[in-house]
Amino acid sequence: MFESVLVANRGEIAVRIVQACRELGVEAVAVYSDADEEAKHVRHADRAYNVGSPVPSKSYLDQDRLLEVVAEAGVDAVHPGYGFLAENAGFARRIEGSDAVWVGPPSDVMESLGEKTKARAIMRGAGVPIVPGTTEPVESPDAVRSFADEHGYPVAIKADGGGGGKGLAVVERAAAVDERFESARREGEAYFDNPNVYVEKYLEAPRHVEVQVLADEHGTVRHFGERDCSVQRRQQKLIEEAPSPALDDDEREALCESARRGVAEAGYENAGTVEFLYQDGEFYFLEVNTRIQVEHPVTEARTGFDLVKWQLRVAAGKEIDFGQSDVRPVGAAIEFRINAEDPANDFTPRPGTVDVYRPPRGIGVRVDDGIDQGDEVGPFYDSMVGKVVVAGQTRTEAVARSKRALRECEIDGIPTTIPFHERVLSDERFLAGEHTTRFVEDSLDLTFDESED
Repeated sequence: MFESVLVANRGEIAVRIVQACRELGVEAVAVYSDADEEAKHVRHADRAYNVGSPVPSKSYLDQDRLLEVVAEAGVDAVHPGYGFLAENAGFARRIEGSDAVWVGPPSDVMESLGEKTKARAIMRGAGVPIVPGTTEPVESPDAVRSFADEHGYPVAIKADGGGGGKGLAVVERAAAVDERFESARREGEAYFDNPNVYVEKYLEAPRHVEVQVLADEHGTVRHFGERDCSVQRRQQKLIEEAPSPALDDDEREALCESARRGVAEAGYENAGTVEFLYQDGEFYFLEVNTRIQVEHPVTEARTGFDLVKWQLRVAAGKEIDFGQSDVRPVGAAIEFRINAEDPANDFTPRPGTVDVYRPPRGIGVRVDDGIDQGDEVGPFYDSMVGKVVVAGQTRTEAVARSKRALRECEIDGIPTTIPFHERVLSDERFLAGEHTTRFVEDSLDLTFDESED
């Protein structure tokens, strides 16, 4: 096992990695911007190094400075968490060329799976269903029209390096193809430094279901069941749960085996998530997230496996020592992302000082956060301040426990998304497990009064 690990991130995921290091007897080394000198992840770490300006591009995204810290601190490994540089194959390659180990998949695998056309080709080669579409970039609007003539509108034009809704353009009719084609290319270039786009049939009301996997350098691959992430807004996940209420046992087994087979075909190592769209009894590969996910605690709550510790073990060369039959998910779990946003005002981020912070407790409740009472939530970074994860023996119990936990949670000084989560938990479509990725934007009442702030 490593002696020291650099946590190249901030917020709740940095705290989570520090905790895993502590349990493994590994020194946790943090980095912080000028705005984060007193942040929780810094307070919990064994050592910490300043990496510059609050502006992410001059601190947490500054690859040269992070590599300087790797050398200065003399760490054995670098854990990127999620976001920032976690899926940057170029940064992973630079760590691989240093004296430290990259806690994640090899950079060449990240590169292959990061380009969606390559990822689709890999998955198709492994017999994993993909949404009807191209496995090579399309070069012109005419190619999009030809595809739509065969498969029908709407179609989706997607940035080859895209994700999170960036570089996605939905085309409803032929007359809009030219403008939407150029829009997707511009966003791909701006966000991912890759103007290539591909086209696929657009699924209008799917479920978003993903499978957690773990693989080692010895060729062993395990899955930990699926998570349903269909409660989202503008392609951003808000609530995640497991198991998916949409799948039966046969579909669940086929989905998870497809994910395991696909990452094995890719030569994957470490933790990752294979994402699928599910509609009308069929599932289709969407993408691979080559990192730990925000929603990994949902899986941990059902399986008892500490995925972050296993990330570190696998990166250190340890072989996975449990069989697939040893992974036995039980009960149900739901995760709520607590963001410093005002759901009554189009979910606008609202930074500020956390005057009161009393997270919920009790049986089946876990809180992962990056703040304590009195901390400042700044304007420079993602608005998520923590996650409430609730488990129960059944989905019904998990929902009831979630209502109790969210009601107990007291946060003053900043608005939060808790009223939104409570609204979802009272919606009959969610309670019946009938919601899709369009549920929030098309069906949910998002009007709130002052008493719900």
